[in-house]
Amino acid sequence: MHTPKSGRAAWVGALAALVGLGGLIALPADSGAAERAVPRFVSLRADKVNVRAGPGVQYPIVWVFVRRGLPVEVVAEFDLWRKIRDREGVEGWVHRSLLAGTRAVIVTGDTHVLYRDPDAASAPVAQVEAGVVARLLACTAQWCRVKAASHRGWIERAHLWGVYPSEQKFD
Repeated sequence: MHTPKSGRAAWVGALAALVGLGGLIALPADSGAAERAVPRFVSLRADKVNVRAGPGVQYPIVWVFVRRGLPVEVVAEFDLWRKIRDREGVEGWVHRSLLAGTRAVIVTGDTHVLYRDPDAASAPVAQVEAGVVARLLACTAQWCRVKAASHRGWIERAHLWGVYPSEQKFD
C-alpha cells in the first residue's frame, strides 16, 4: 500500500512525476539562500576571520582579519564560500557564516568632520580619523550618515570606503 508523503517529499515526488511526463517546472530557491548582487559590501561577523586561498577548508589560510565589523567587498561566490576584497584590494575566500549584512565604512584620507546635517556649513558633531570604522546609515549623492562610536553625523562620501556611488539607503 502506498502511504501519502507530506511536505517537501510529496512536492519532489510530484515534480518527478511531471518531469517523467515531459513537464518542465522550476524548483523553488532555498529559503536560506537569498539572492544578492555581486559585487556587494558586507562586514565581518567575527573578531577572527581566516581568509583562504580558495573556496574550502582544504585551501591554506593566506591571512587573518582580527577586527569584527570591518567592511569588505564580496566579489564572487562559490557554494557557501565568498571571495572578498579588502580596502587595499587583497582578495581571498571566507565562509559565508563569517560575514554579516550590516553595512560599515572606513574613513579614508586624513581627519574629517562629522556634521549634524549633510552640509559643511552645519554644526560639527565630531572629528574622525582615517582608518575609523563606522556603521553606514544612509547616503545622499555626496554625503553619508554614519555612526562612529557614540557619534552620529554626516561625512562626505568621497572620504569613505565601503559604499558604492549610487547607494542611498541601508538596513
